[in-house]
Amino acid sequence: MRKPQTLYDKLIDSHTIKDLDDEGNVLLYIDRTILNEYTSPQAFTGLRESGRPVWNNKRVLFNIDHVNPTRPERNAEMTDAGGALQVDYFRQNSRDFDIELFDVLDPRQGIEHVVSHEQGWVLPGMVIGAGDSHTTTYGALGAFGFGIGTSEIEHLLATQTLVYKKLKTMLVTLSGTIPEAITAKDIIISLITKIGANGATDYVIEFNGNIINALSVESRMTLCNMAVEAGARGAFIAPDEKVFAYIKDTPRAPKGEHWYKAMLSWQQLKSDSDAIFDRYVEMSCDTIAPMVTWGISPDQAVMITHTVPRQEELPAYIKPDDYQKALNYMGLEPGMRVQDINISHAFIGSCTNARIEDLRAAAAVLHGRRIAPTVRGIIVPGSTQVRKQAEREGLAKMFIDAGFEWRQSGCSMCLAMNEDVLSPGDRCASSTNRNFAGRQGAGSRTHLMSPAMVVAAAIAGHLADVRDYL
Repeated sequence: MRKPQTLYDKLIDSHTIKDLDDEGNVLLYIDRTILNEYTSPQAFTGLRESGRPVWNNKRVLFNIDHVNPTRPERNAEMTDAGGALQVDYFRQNSRDFDIELFDVLDPRQGIEHVVSHEQGWVLPGMVIGAGDSHTTTYGALGAFGFGIGTSEIEHLLATQTLVYKKLKTMLVTLSGTIPEAITAKDIIISLITKIGANGATDYVIEFNGNIINALSVESRMTLCNMAVEAGARGAFIAPDEKVFAYIKDTPRAPKGEHWYKAMLSWQQLKSDSDAIFDRYVEMSCDTIAPMVTWGISPDQAVMITHTVPRQEELPAYIKPDDYQKALNYMGLEPGMRVQDINISHAFIGSCTNARIEDLRAAAAVLHGRRIAPTVRGIIVPGSTQVRKQAEREGLAKMFIDAGFEWRQSGCSMCLAMNEDVLSPGDRCASSTNRNFAGRQGAGSRTHLMSPAMVVAAAIAGHLADVRDYL
């Protein structure tokens, strides 16, 4: 009899060329990859030194996003010498290997995990390996995306395959109702605080439940994007009519009769009803309040109505030494009200929360208000297309009138590999995915939250409850 399969099992089995051993290692076919200028150079150097071509250059897309400046007026100038060298080599690789490139001035350029969806580069049922851990985002479309290292990128480019070890499966069921002002960012941070930053290590997560059905495709992307912050190497949501409508008119989606044939196939992409997972996690969303991080790991977070936890209030996965290290770095005291934490910067951007839905939610909090004079507010759309759409809808003018800087697209202050860097002691309310020590600049302090919460903090000058501004 046929063994019931999870969605993960189905995607891995359909892409397995050969079982390599009894340990779960397989030779896996990879449908497509999208590469950036930061993680791919050594892979191409390896190809050149070994005299190997790219196996299928039409399955590779180049996009500049990590080191490029996001100044309000875009040009191709790179002020950082190291970044300029990376971009120049990237362009050379594009020419020499005949690979399509979304360069800085290309109207399709943006953050890779936003661009891929806009272009229809990622479709349900695909397996995507790419040089960025947040490739897990693609699971929102019913694809399997996972991050790979430089040596793996070289192997993928040369063979269109990877040696891959199968992972365990975790089913996360989200139930209940979504309270006022609660977003996918709040839900995923709540989940990470429940299971810990290592809670899904060696697993892939499949999300289901009535909450998933209620979420938009872009909100599902936020969930899958940040699943990696719980240690997951992949995240899935079975594709549905919302997904099909989202990708139907994208430039590279199938057209005409091919579309209908593809959709018939995609409708089968779901776990069998009797499939068995290795771990089950259930979480009700009924009592979730807006979430903020207080420490230097995404699982060090509380509701905005709470205080910085005392040691006896910590979950078991946060060890005393890690707790003290986080407090010292963040300059906080146990028991202090989270809403008493002043900020110097407010940043909306990243592959987690810089899509048009995020910008609309952020703008809805403004209502003609201005940000505090002590706060520098920066908004970096996820792509050039998102930026243009926000300008057409009048959102950009609202942000500018409120005192925010309206920037060009790129990774920007998410990871401080470009001109957008915080200084030591700066404290930022941020819509990004990681609050590691120094992530936004050496000595800087990051508090993760939803875009709407970032706006509330920017207006107040301190961490604030967005529900007070609606």
